[in-house]
Amino acid sequence: MAVARKETPRERYRAQLRAEIKERAWEQIATAGAPGLSLNAIAKQMGMSGPALYRYFAGRDELITELIRDAYRSLADTVRAAGPGADLSELGRALRGWALDDPQRYFLVYGTPVPGYHAPDDVTEIASQIMEILLDAAQSTGPAAGAPDEERLDAHLAENRQWAAGHSASPAALRRALLFWTRLHGILSLELAGHFTGMGLDPMELYDSELQHLTR
Repeated sequence: MAVARKETPRERYRAQLRAEIKERAWEQIATAGAPGLSLNAIAKQMGMSGPALYRYFAGRDELITELIRDAYRSLADTVRAAGPGADLSELGRALRGWALDDPQRYFLVYGTPVPGYHAPDDVTEIASQIMEILLDAAQSTGPAAGAPDEERLDAHLAENRQWAAGHSASPAALRRALLFWTRLHGILSLELAGHFTGMGLDPMELYDSELQHLTR
């Protein structure tokens, strides 16, 4: 049995510095948004020179990529924690809890794209894992009513399913997953951005109603 190699003190120090840099980055994002992220400003906060900080992250895009990876991994862990065979209702509640726990993390992956930033392929792969869990739940929901507008969308999705990354879900399951993804994210984005403030309603009630409609 192979023995795991222990981290050296230098490696532990490097990991601690990278973790602190990411914490500072989240603080910046919370106040100025991801487009305002500045490695030089983080270096100044940490009492480091800009060139010293660049030894830990080569640039802004590498730091953003690490933050996005962490966010997607956290969400993937959250939906997996709902349990094997979790249904759409359970996944919906898990999604909302994760989003409310850290809105800035949510907006980094589902908000407005950062100008000039392009995520590497492995980030897309992590996001695909989340969609796969969602498609599994949508597929196990069972047959859906085939209203004329739904039949048209099902036919379209049957021919345009690249986003499903090879999942064997039926066209009806593709529709359920896609509507779940778009409608619930729509409500969450409005809620987290404060657009329901002052309307005199409970966003949770709206979210739960939509979730019940999607899983009916």
